[in-house]
Amino acid sequence: MALKSFRGGVRPAGGKELTRGKPIQFYLPKGDLVFPLSQHTGKPAIPVVKKGDPVLAGQVIAKADGYNSANIISSGSGKVKAIEARMTTAGVVDRCIVIENDGQFTLAEGIGTPCNYQDLTDKEIIQKIMDAGVIGLGQGVTGVPTHVKLTPAHPEDIDYFIANGSECEPYITCDEQLMAEKPEWVVGGLKIALRLFPEAKGVIAIEADKKDAIEAISSEIKGNGRIEVMPLKVKYPQGSERNLVHAVTGRKMASDDTPENLGCVINNVTTLAAVYHAVCMNEPLMEKGFTVTGDAVANPGNFMVKLGTNLRELLEAAGGLKAEPKKVIIGGPMMGMAITNLDRPVAKPYNALICLTEDPVEKADGQLTHCIRCGRCARACPVGLVPQMLAFYAERKDYDRYIKLHGLDCLGCGACTYICPAKRPLMQLFKLTKGTIAHNEAVQAAKNAEKEAATV
Repeated sequence: MALKSFRGGVRPAGGKELTRGKPIQFYLPKGDLVFPLSQHTGKPAIPVVKKGDPVLAGQVIAKADGYNSANIISSGSGKVKAIEARMTTAGVVDRCIVIENDGQFTLAEGIGTPCNYQDLTDKEIIQKIMDAGVIGLGQGVTGVPTHVKLTPAHPEDIDYFIANGSECEPYITCDEQLMAEKPEWVVGGLKIALRLFPEAKGVIAIEADKKDAIEAISSEIKGNGRIEVMPLKVKYPQGSERNLVHAVTGRKMASDDTPENLGCVINNVTTLAAVYHAVCMNEPLMEKGFTVTGDAVANPGNFMVKLGTNLRELLEAAGGLKAEPKKVIIGGPMMGMAITNLDRPVAKPYNALICLTEDPVEKADGQLTHCIRCGRCARACPVGLVPQMLAFYAERKDYDRYIKLHGLDCLGCGACTYICPAKRPLMQLFKLTKGTIAHNEAVQAAKNAEKEAATV
């Protein structure tokens, strides 16, 4: 039987062999812990501690500002050293709470107390997830708070709950290893989610090359008629919501659709593990899976790391560098970003640090040529766009034509850039164009509001 997938996509070099099958190492940081207040969609969290305050692991140090925001939880104990502007993992300056780590990791009262979710109401389950500060933890996600995804307008219409275990980005294996080692966390989180959607079937979608993960999860769900494992074709970007919905259900998701509109809710497997810990163990989001890898790293590996841990310290835990890297990437090589400074904290939306002895972009720059209209970018685009034409109008700043060609539907996955024989930076151009259009629309909206106010 053919493996399910989606139209388009690419097969970039994996790099997963560096860390595949390597056991998860639970790492306790030694240095200061840094917590940016913007690690999610919506407004930044509001600090509820001040400089000099003592802090315990599992304590809320910043409260969500509105329903679409998320709590920030201290992953260690110590005292508040500062609340100040710092460069974050996202490459922007943000207000951060800095905790002087005492190395004891003393837990706040009640953290780790077992709880049977069957004894809770749906409302109590959602509240626990909110209190725990859980957001989407998959690579490339936008950091949507999980309680938002678990409370669609019409939960009775949801007939698929999809656990995203595809982990399609090259090099990254922390989700795969989590499923292989701790399947009870993933399945436990999925069972909790299914409690909220009585009409839904649970599907754990895993790319077919992750054999240990498939075996472990299949064993964990044995006898559960409501949950199945669905192996998917190994292809990038298999894990994007639109592609995943199509691969699992056969339903096509339009650009203005959401998975909920098609009867689906999607959570990353690591997110579901966090849901399990929040609800069943009263453990807020304090740590996450993280892969440190690349041919410049001495001992690439998979870690369970405390949020707020310094990237430089984590790299040292992986043996440090065995060669000078030409490129360092936070996140995956397809959708992640290059960084030049490792003094940044591990944050909720990121799950990998990749150090490479060769910069593939730098290598390609010398080969940059004009578009030869070969059509490979169109065949690779998982959304069905024509990147060649989008680039033509984007370069000429013809934003009306760009929009008419559905350029705003671009996922930013980088498949077109990867496959282009002319080595054109298409994804970067499209991200810049979409950002410019959004800025122009915001400026126009502000002008319209001023005009309206002036006529009142």
